[in-house]
Amino acid sequence: MAVYTFLESYDFTGKKIHPFCTHEGSGLSNTESDIKKSAKGAVIEKGIAIHGSSVDQAKDVLERWIQK
Repeated sequence: MAVYTFLESYDFTGKKIHPFCTHEGSGLSNTESDIKKSAKGAVIEKGIAIHGSSVDQAKDVLERWIQK
């Protein structure tokens, strides 16, 4: 919850947030909508979730996501 406390403490007006995470099955879950509630004024871009066991092979996927 430390991340959400941080997001709630600052004004993110005009800022973009690009959520990303590794996981073992839960994906991003509700992360994008939760961040939107906490980071007032921010534009929340489409996030990416990489399965933990696939991280070593995720370079191409991450590069495509970054370039969007």
